[in-house]
Amino acid sequence: MPAPDLEALRRAVHGPILTDPEVVAALGRDGSHLAGHPWAAVRPQDADDVERLVRWARATRTPLVARGGGTSLDGESTAFAGSVVVDFSGWNRVLEVRADELWARVEPGVVNWDLQTALRPTGRFFPPNPGSWRSSTVGGNAATNASGPRSFRYGPTRAWVREVRAVVGTGATVRLGSKAAKRSVGPDLLGLYVGSEGTLGLTTEVTVRLAPLPPVRRGLVVGVPAGASLGGLAARLAGRAETGLSAVEYLDAPSAAVLAERRGELGPAPGPILLLEVEAEDDADADLRRRRVESLLRAAGVPGAPVEFPNADELWRLRGESSVVLDEQFGQRIREDVAVPLGRVDAFLTELRRITADERVPLYLFGHLGEGSLHPNLVVDPSSPVAARLREAILRAALAHDGTISGEHGIGRLKSGMLAQELGAEGIRLLRSVKSAFDPDGILNPGKVLPNPAT
Repeated sequence: MPAPDLEALRRAVHGPILTDPEVVAALGRDGSHLAGHPWAAVRPQDADDVERLVRWARATRTPLVARGGGTSLDGESTAFAGSVVVDFSGWNRVLEVRADELWARVEPGVVNWDLQTALRPTGRFFPPNPGSWRSSTVGGNAATNASGPRSFRYGPTRAWVREVRAVVGTGATVRLGSKAAKRSVGPDLLGLYVGSEGTLGLTTEVTVRLAPLPPVRRGLVVGVPAGASLGGLAARLAGRAETGLSAVEYLDAPSAAVLAERRGELGPAPGPILLLEVEAEDDADADLRRRRVESLLRAAGVPGAPVEFPNADELWRLRGESSVVLDEQFGQRIREDVAVPLGRVDAFLTELRRITADERVPLYLFGHLGEGSLHPNLVVDPSSPVAARLREAILRAALAHDGTISGEHGIGRLKSGMLAQELGAEGIRLLRSVKSAFDPDGILNPGKVLPNPAT
């Protein structure tokens, strides 16, 4: 990009502009294996600065890529050559908390864990807790419609966003949603925006719903017998409300072994494990609900007594290390994210194991079993031809079992070529229409979610 454009950018925005190649390259990458090659990075000063930046980008046809914690796994925030990264990591203020009205207003760069910590004295919490919650931001959670263990009870981020303020591709600020608890004003623009991965606008403020913090939250870890029907087990646990379960997680034997070896003993003997969270009003209620869970597990052929974590957050800290320990052991690999109905979990897993065995690639599997949301990790160079074959085969298998190519990580660059397989040509046309309405010049995170028109 020629120097005159840099000077024009400096005149347009008030916030710092970064051009050091190493700094900019780091900001152009995310948690995927894809490399980013942005031309510069901008740290906007305020919402007015974001408007000025978008107007400059529109006039110069410069792509803008929003970035928060940089934890996305499918290339959602990797930056193409010639683009400018918009770094919101410094926008980390909790602006307003209305505990009595069950909402909080935050800047997009607030880290999920920091919001939880700030809310704790109020007796409220923000339910979405992705595995990256100690580093991912609320703006990023909204951009990818992230989930996490507690989505078993509480649902994904989309269910917990009340209002967003964002600058769309025209340079105008829009307010999507409302702070009201209930609203019906035609098609839901906020629902379209959440999960759009920065392709429809640059988020400057998020208002999230809050929930009462349960007085007691216990974590339970229980071994699963070899050959158990995981789909049947999940359906049995999901079908009973009196247990107080808010999370039903699964780690296969290889994943549990690596996690225990590198982070400490989880409790049960070696083998696949379930990680559960039970919410209760007090200790006596928690004891009662634990007994109910144990009864359900025994009826499903899982006889072992659970190992208890009095503080469930300690269990989710360990669970969040699942990807980290695989990074330490194997480095870059395929980290997939699919979901299927509970009734199809076992059939899908049979197909998944066949796919990986045919390619002789080791499989490490964990995920949110209670929702049929699974994360196959395959030890293979993610940029290799073998990886491309495996990724496509896994995504096609998920669709063949009435599932989806992304349960919670999003589409990004890595899955955009498969999106038409799930949505169909007409679905892609409708999404392109939405994109064009929000971003008529295509400057916001191009190449993400939607495949390039030529593909």
